[in-house]
Amino acid sequence: MRTTQAALSWQPGTRGRGTEARRAWRSRYVRALLVADVLCALVGAEIGYSVRFDTGVGQLARTAPAWSVVVLPIAWVVAMLVSRSYEDRFLWAGPEESRRVFVAALFLLATVGTVSWAVRVEVARGFVVVAIPLATALTLLTRLTMRAWLHRQRRRGRFLQTTLLVGHRGGVAALHEQMDRERYQGYDVVGCCLPRRVTMGDSSGLPVLGDLDEVIDVVKRYEVDTVAVLPSSELDGPRLRQLGWDLEQTRAELLLAPAVTEVVGPRVNIRPVCGLPLLHVERPELTGIRRLTKNAVDRMAALLATLLFLPLFLGIALVVKSTSRGPVFYRQVRVGQDGRPFSMLKFRSMVVDAEARMAALEAASEGNGVLFKMKADPRVTPVGRLLRRYSVDELPQLLNVLVGHMSLVGPRPPLPKEVERYGFDMHRRFLVKPGITGLWQISGRSDLSWDDSVRIDVRYVENWSLAFDLMILWKTLGAVFRGSGAY
Repeated sequence: MRTTQAALSWQPGTRGRGTEARRAWRSRYVRALLVADVLCALVGAEIGYSVRFDTGVGQLARTAPAWSVVVLPIAWVVAMLVSRSYEDRFLWAGPEESRRVFVAALFLLATVGTVSWAVRVEVARGFVVVAIPLATALTLLTRLTMRAWLHRQRRRGRFLQTTLLVGHRGGVAALHEQMDRERYQGYDVVGCCLPRRVTMGDSSGLPVLGDLDEVIDVVKRYEVDTVAVLPSSELDGPRLRQLGWDLEQTRAELLLAPAVTEVVGPRVNIRPVCGLPLLHVERPELTGIRRLTKNAVDRMAALLATLLFLPLFLGIALVVKSTSRGPVFYRQVRVGQDGRPFSMLKFRSMVVDAEARMAALEAASEGNGVLFKMKADPRVTPVGRLLRRYSVDELPQLLNVLVGHMSLVGPRPPLPKEVERYGFDMHRRFLVKPGITGLWQISGRSDLSWDDSVRIDVRYVENWSLAFDLMILWKTLGAVFRGSGAY
């Protein structure tokens, strides 16, 4: 784990100008977003103004007035302000930022329709149906590009926000590891505050800057941007409320980690109960129409993908067969939904006697203690190494999806000997079908620890939805091209 030197290198008297300069990038980024949104709306307005539509009676629909090209960018920025899409807390997180842009587009469409009806102003429909959707698409693309650029900069150590972790030692260490692994999110952990003061350089490798009574002093001393508080008995309701009030006098944001950290999204709502705002956790929707829809989408997409990649299938089969002795496909028993075993298909990437030679390599495993993995596995053929690098060896699993054994997105299909070592938590993964790709695929694959693999699989089962699947499929493309953890 990386441990920042920001806290250790700070000296009294460095507050002020240096801190403001460190935080100034946020306002510059928002101004760049504002300019980009204006340009996107202007392009949409220009194209919408120039489009002519056939009315069906031999005439062209009336075009929008020239002033609409100027008004639309202004209205678009106003709509974005109303949807709060320029606030820091909604930026840099893809799903939420994109949702704010869609809300702005719907708000603008509703406003145009309402105003035109209320004051009986004729609006060129062709302009509206072209300009606003185009401005929305361009804005989403621009923000995706800027966010990707920001994530690259953060991985290089720029544009980070200093973060203080507050809680017990185990939770602090786990959250530190997670933040360090996803450094592109921008959280640079400078240290922690534990219930009892210990020496610098805790076993987690994270500086201990104070105890729970010194959080505010630490925030002011080190100019902390974010305070992440984990569940602890010492920080009960009154103390946590007081901490929030005290942080209002600083520039630091307060983040609270719930006890059920793997349950997120639409399943979690704040509801008033007996006059108190309580966290209500909905049941995971693992049955019903959503499940039927997922199965139908899986099989239809798998059929289309199989037909599309059929020439590639034939080419890979020819190469595998001509470069090494043995069958084209490799069949392996895996455990699927409800704990039922099935035969999973892959293009053969190893020598024929790979299973027999595995026992001699157990001691050299670079896996996570449960999964056997080697970065330079001598059983992998030269062609197989290339297939694994880009996950092409897994394409035959589309046939497993067609027959209903697997899904396009889901937990990794485990081996029977792995299941024998599962704890209670891991049996949650059998509530859904295993997937060709999933959170495991886009989060590091073979580089993940066993605890991380458990957490990721449980998180998917607890929160699965079609939108979640689409997000994972999109991110899978980047993971495949990067090839990280693929060996």
